[in-house]
Order: sequence, then C-alpha cells, then structure tokens
Amino acid sequence: MSAKTETRLTPRERLTRGLTYTAVGPVDVTRGVVGLGVQSAQSTASELRRRYREGRVARELAAAQETIAQELAAAQEVVANLPQVIQEARQSQRRHFKRRPWIIAGAAVVVLVAGAVTFSIVRRSMRPEPSPRPPSVDVQPRP
Repeated sequence: MSAKTETRLTPRERLTRGLTYTAVGPVDVTRGVVGLGVQSAQSTASELRRRYREGRVARELAAAQETIAQELAAAQEVVANLPQVIQEARQSQRRHFKRRPWIIAGAAVVVLVAGAVTFSIVRRSMRPEPSPRPPSVDVQPRP
C-alpha cells in the first residue's frame, strides 16, 4: 500500500524535466513552453493593469488638485468681498427695519387666534352632548 502524492509542477519545472527525460520530453517541453507563455502573458497583463490604475489615479489626483485650487480661489474671492457684502446687508436691514415690527405683531396675532380656535374646538369635543332621549337606566341609585 503505497501512498502516492502527485504534486503539480510549475511550467519551469516541467520544461526542465521535459528536457531531461526523452520519453515524455516533447510533451513536457510543449506544456512547459505554453505554461511559461501563459504565465508571462498574465504577468504582463497584471503589470499593465497596475500601470493603468496608477496612471488613472495620478490623473484623478491632478484633477482633484485642480478642483481644490479653483475652490480655494473662489473662497478667497468670497472672503475678500465679505466686508462689502456685510455692509450692504446692514444697509438693506436698516431700510426694512420699519416694516418688521408690524409683521411680527401680525404673526403673533395670527398665532394667538389660531390657538384660541384650537382650544375652543378641543374643549367642545371633550364635553358630551346631552341626549334628547330619557336615560334607559335609573339615574337615582337604590338604597
């Protein structure tokens, strides 16, 4: 009872074994050469994928840096114009200040009226309406 474990040969080992043995040589040489070709093609493809990814990442990084530079320039422009914008806002606020108390008072009156209406509706719905029919049960308890 011999336990025989067959290990898979790499293409390089298969090629060297094929060159060593003459009986199975042509088959092993062919399989070794094909295997080495496939491995080199896979290696080349993975290297090309890696280079493509690195190039794409570099392009994305350059685009992101350009976008950040544009955003920074826009933010600097906004910050430079900020004092003027604040001054204009204060001037427009002074012009509209006379109308604002009437608007606030009107809104307060509307809120109070809505609250009163809501309160009366809720209060009425909590009271039972008296029935026009006489009660079906004696109202007076028996001693």
